[in-house]
Amino acid sequence: MACKVLVLAEHDATGVRDITWELIGMAHALAGGAGWGAASVKAAVLGQGADAAAAKVAARGAAEAIYVEGPALKDYTGDGYSRALESVIRAESPEVVLFGHTPNGWDTAPLVAAGLGAPLATECSAISAAGGKLLFSRKVFNGKFVQSLDLGPAGPRLATVQRGAAAAFGGTTTGAVRKVPSPVGEADLRARFIEVKKGESGGVDLTQAPIIVAGGRGLGAADKFQVVKDLAAALGGQVGASRPVTDMGWLPHEHQIGSSGVTVSPKLYIACGISGAIQHIVGMKSSGYIVAINKDAEAPIFGVADVGVVGDLFEIVPALTKAIKEAKGQG
Repeated sequence: MACKVLVLAEHDATGVRDITWELIGMAHALAGGAGWGAASVKAAVLGQGADAAAAKVAARGAAEAIYVEGPALKDYTGDGYSRALESVIRAESPEVVLFGHTPNGWDTAPLVAAGLGAPLATECSAISAAGGKLLFSRKVFNGKFVQSLDLGPAGPRLATVQRGAAAAFGGTTTGAVRKVPSPVGEADLRARFIEVKKGESGGVDLTQAPIIVAGGRGLGAADKFQVVKDLAAALGGQVGASRPVTDMGWLPHEHQIGSSGVTVSPKLYIACGISGAIQHIVGMKSSGYIVAINKDAEAPIFGVADVGVVGDLFEIVPALTKAIKEAKGQG
């Protein structure tokens, strides 16, 4: 079947990155809504020696994994990846091309859009088919508004997608792997890969956490964040934060939730001392169950909470942590 939605699969030495499964999940939802069917979802896997990654993508969501292989694609460069992907798009003529809103996506998507003369919507939180049109939703003005973009009647239409904006594809497929030679040779590259440096913060991926306990400026100081950490540990969850917390250096940036952080949708979200500025709410309002603890009864966070507790978090949170530990037989 003709390709309607093409996903750029991300992978590294450890395997296929989680953002790929989210993109494939969004691709299937879009293909279903537009009436294209699951067989129209394909993925581009670029690299060298990435046969295992291509096979995994084909077995988990892609009707076909188009594996573009060559020495110039062994290591990531925006130059090599963009030109290789352009060739795939020209050959497949998809309606939509999805990239992760990740460092690779930030780099590659604009280059591909420029090379093809195609429209690009960045940092999308949703894509829907309505009235015969495809609408690309993205937050603007620091998350105060949601903008719906119509990128035209025909493809290719390109979009980078926020992490956590779509549920990861969890099924299995019997997709095929089609290997094609890279149209880009090493001598053609204008950029050269040097190395990858990773931070040593030990942070976690909040987009995958089923339980998040988040703290805000209401905690008052970095050393008082321990009550939030203790509750998260008791629940087996992860620690999140609002932007003021990371701006003041109380926690590293990877804990930040909101329009300038990450979008999350855990089963349980507990907000402690977070007033609920719109920039934060847009990043967590799709959580399954929201509990808000704040001494200000007028705090906006209560507007999206399933349960709101008005009171001193330094009395409520430790008591809740103790009760959870006792229920689990931990003391």
